[in-house]
Amino acid sequence: MMDIVEFFAELYHSYGINLSIFYDHFDRDLFLEGIVYTAWLSAASIIGSLVVGALGAYLQYTGGSWAQRLVNGYVHAFRNTPPLVQLYFFYFAVGPTLSGLMGDIHPAVSNVTWAIVSLTLYAGAFNVEIFRSGIEAVPQSTIEAADALGMNEGQIFRRIVLPLSVRISLAGLTNNLVNLIKTTTNAFAIAVPEILYASSQIWSESMNALEMMIVLLVFFMLLIGAFTWLMKMLERATAVPGWGQA
Repeated sequence: MMDIVEFFAELYHSYGINLSIFYDHFDRDLFLEGIVYTAWLSAASIIGSLVVGALGAYLQYTGGSWAQRLVNGYVHAFRNTPPLVQLYFFYFAVGPTLSGLMGDIHPAVSNVTWAIVSLTLYAGAFNVEIFRSGIEAVPQSTIEAADALGMNEGQIFRRIVLPLSVRISLAGLTNNLVNLIKTTTNAFAIAVPEILYASSQIWSESMNALEMMIVLLVFFMLLIGAFTWLMKMLERATAVPGWGQA
């Protein structure tokens, strides 16, 4: 470990390549904290958006006209507005309103929580449409067979339609979730100490914006590459023969 620290310290002193996260304890801890926050934002919003997408698709499939209109209104609202505007809306409009209603001068909800809520609802709107497309691709004969076995509408959705639609929708989900992971950097705007926020603090103090931007690009290339690879493995493991999956 000491050899690595000395190597990057010498790299800076001799060649001016300032990768301070490798030799400066404060910068390294700040960067690692940023990675933790990015991982937490990504994981929480991915899980949340999948739940929202499945719930929205369920309401569209089994709900009445009012439920379908409600889901469609949500999808149009969050799919047709910028995610940064949505984040600002929750943090600067909804947050203070909640605090005022509760009679508290302190924020009722933290900036991290608002970031997760905003990201979840943003990606969830796209997941609703992705799941809906997957549901429509499930053969009607399969649904009729489940109905003939005595399953009710809810059981057919949970046990037959949803599992098959998820398999069909994995390619679309992968694209949307990749975009979601990249969108976590928007949390920078409300001072969530994720990796972009941490990196900006580092380059402001250490004057190494070029080096930190390269580190950021490499970090996201590795993160997205690993996530995409895992999703490809999941696609292959759950592929339904004859349904266009590899």
